[in-house]
Amino acid sequence: MMKRIHVGSSAPKYQSGKWSWDKKHESLHFEQYFDSEDTNERYINTNGYKFLRTLNQEEETIFRQVFVRPDTSFDADTVLINDVRDLVFFLMPKEFLHIKFIEFMHHPLVHRLLHGLIIYFEYFLRLVEFVLIRRDEIAGDKAQMQCEQTNDIKRIWSSYLSQYRILVARDYSTIITGEGDLKKYYHTKEIVRISSTIKDRFFHEQFLAVATQIIWITMHRRAYYVIEMEMNRLFRSEHFILNRQEYLKFSPAERGLLYGRNNKLVNYQNQTSPLIQELKNIANENMPILWIGVRKYRGSDPRIAELELEYMVPGPQLRLIDVAHGLLGHPRLLYNTLLSLDWPSVRYSNFSTDHDPYHMVRQPNLRIPNIDEEEVRKRSQSLDMFYNVYRIYEPMRRETLVNWSKREKIIKYYQSGGILQNVYTRCEKQLVIDDNRPDIKQVVSNFLDVMQKLRKQKN
Repeated sequence: MMKRIHVGSSAPKYQSGKWSWDKKHESLHFEQYFDSEDTNERYINTNGYKFLRTLNQEEETIFRQVFVRPDTSFDADTVLINDVRDLVFFLMPKEFLHIKFIEFMHHPLVHRLLHGLIIYFEYFLRLVEFVLIRRDEIAGDKAQMQCEQTNDIKRIWSSYLSQYRILVARDYSTIITGEGDLKKYYHTKEIVRISSTIKDRFFHEQFLAVATQIIWITMHRRAYYVIEMEMNRLFRSEHFILNRQEYLKFSPAERGLLYGRNNKLVNYQNQTSPLIQELKNIANENMPILWIGVRKYRGSDPRIAELELEYMVPGPQLRLIDVAHGLLGHPRLLYNTLLSLDWPSVRYSNFSTDHDPYHMVRQPNLRIPNIDEEEVRKRSQSLDMFYNVYRIYEPMRRETLVNWSKREKIIKYYQSGGILQNVYTRCEKQLVIDDNRPDIKQVVSNFLDVMQKLRKQKN
């Protein structure tokens, strides 16, 4: 049971654990996770690494006061990718805490890759749900027949999913080629051109594990094994997917719908990842997708315009175009520290089918396209794109990166007796001890600087 608490609180107001029935005393018994011998309730295994599934009160207090995104950052009252990433950073194993990996995960291009993955998995999970429902409908004694129009719609949906993969593949290919300031993360040394195979393999495994956790939490912690299986397939191939009982098995027709026409499985020595396969076989009408987010699209293709709008609108403004990308853009007051929904807060918000800006009431759905949509796209006109798109990315301070690299030391310090202070005790201490306080003019100037950063100034 988890209750909502404000970030400024000095201590959490709930305990992390589970309720069980005590037959001896015939009563409910609450067992905290960190007191439990069963580590399966405490950890979740992702690609061989153990991530924390939950936090105890002490860990949560440290996270909220030391590592949570400050209120002076952009859109502090909404859930962003940075919030999910910070939570995963606190939950991930300590062997991930080296400065090179932390800097890499805070890079703007990696941020765009995660953004593209969230959009892709939002649509992929909907299509998987459709496949499972359709599987039940065409089986059994009351099986339904499929018409040709159904197959046409499936082909269009499959092409949509392929278009989202192109967006992900574009950013991923830029990262693995080591262009620009990503050169220091490239797997070969500059002079001898020898690949650091072992280091690069661990680096890649850690990235996949963290990205899987970020996508899973963003998707409201649903369909974990589907996300894990698809992440490993996208960035590697089906040769590297483990034969786990929890993974779904798809028929050849279902695989063609979900994986697209470009998916080819060959000998593992010649196999390339599905993302790279998408880049090798891009249809002419899909070529403008490579410029989405880089240059403004100028043309008459409605699908490209729809993709561009969905990709370029930031998370806090998604409600303005009535699009849902997991929990991105939702008010932080509706979530607890672990970014799980606080259902009392949701109920008190009085969402309904007429007032549902964050898709709390409405279920995820697939838009039924026009049968002739693909032919319309082929006849659409594309003009030269010469308007560049400038992205605004809030840079991460060096102190924050160093803080993450010293996460274990910080946690150990507070657990060994360090005092965690709330706003009241911190102000009280400053009034008594701090003699070098800034004057009133400086305080006002700092406040105006922050407001100028977060608000639009009137001319």
